[in-house]
Amino acid sequence: MADNNPPVDPLQKILTLINHFFSKKFKDVYYTARESIGEHKRDIMVREVEQVCVDLQHTRDEFEDALTRFKNVVTVNETPLEQRYNLLNRQYQFCRSKSDVVSNRIKAIEEVSEALFLEWENELNDYSSRSLRFSSKQQLRVARQNYTRLMKSMRLAESKIHPVLAAFKDQVLYLKHNLNAQAISALHHEFKVISIDISQLIQAMEQTIAEASLFVSSLVGKQVSYQRKALPKPEQ
Repeated sequence: MADNNPPVDPLQKILTLINHFFSKKFKDVYYTARESIGEHKRDIMVREVEQVCVDLQHTRDEFEDALTRFKNVVTVNETPLEQRYNLLNRQYQFCRSKSDVVSNRIKAIEEVSEALFLEWENELNDYSSRSLRFSSKQQLRVARQNYTRLMKSMRLAESKIHPVLAAFKDQVLYLKHNLNAQAISALHHEFKVISIDISQLIQAMEQTIAEASLFVSSLVGKQVSYQRKALPKPEQ
């Protein structure tokens, strides 16, 4: 049977390896520089996790606002159609921008956690006390378990963002191409569907924020606080 897989470009493979090498070197230099001023990898990781909570809250708020605007599009008749489209499109752009920030923050957490856990594991051999080494090893195991649970929650929330964004974009485009009363009528059903999707997305985000709070607490004994907001309900 013929191999349908495209051939691997040797140059591309070399460039990827070089990029990975220099990226790792840059990160090592960055972490060393931060440690020289008293900020260790644990501190960086905690800061990144706390920041992703802030980013998730902002993203959640943007999607909540988007749902409110979408509801206004299909229920409020006083506003001109083109103005309603512009408002909804602007909200979509906000949501997409915030979603990109969350994805980048998750990548940053993965990078610093990899460096932190590797350093922690390597330094276990520096203990002269067997009991302290064992205790630190157990703490590392628990931290890794908590981290794995946190990343699973983050990736789940992230995976729910893109389908909602895609559906949101569809509605914006449909409204753009059909600025008439019939288009608004057609969007009534879509609002009910997307409101359910956004509600599930926000639940996943809030679950992730809760997991992040527990993770930070397990590392430094500090919890991340956040506020919940009520979502607009679809018209019956």
